[in-house]
Amino acid sequence: MEMKVQAKWLGQRHFQAEGPSGNTVYMDASREDGGTGQGNRPMELLLMGLIGCTGIDMSLILERMRQPVKQMHIEAVGHRREERPQAFTEIHLTYYLEGDLQPAKVWRAIHLSEEKYCSASASLNAKIVPHLMLNGSEIPPLDIVEAEEHLPD
Repeated sequence: MEMKVQAKWLGQRHFQAEGPSGNTVYMDASREDGGTGQGNRPMELLLMGLIGCTGIDMSLILERMRQPVKQMHIEAVGHRREERPQAFTEIHLTYYLEGDLQPAKVWRAIHLSEEKYCSASASLNAKIVPHLMLNGSEIPPLDIVEAEEHLPD
């Protein structure tokens, strides 16, 4: 399976990228790094791609589990090395969900996304740490085995 994207240089550190979807993304460096600030930084896009990948997984998995999601947003906080390359070493993903959702099923969906379906997380060499906020309350991580024990037959 192959995917091709391309980027056109627009001057200084500014690029216009396009992929198979036909949508345009602008990338740029900060002004401090010689850019013009007219686009997202590439590392921001990496985190956004991770959020998009796991978010799509979560919406699909929870729908199949018949878990009615009213609202969902995901926040990523990436910690990077000080030395170059300044790769992500650890990424905290916080899932904020609202609805009549069973915590065990939501944690199961998080684990399925992270371990089986999300190509973005599988492509990163950073430790990914999930967190869950369900209806305004933090739900501690459930072990997959423990979570499956709480699922109705």
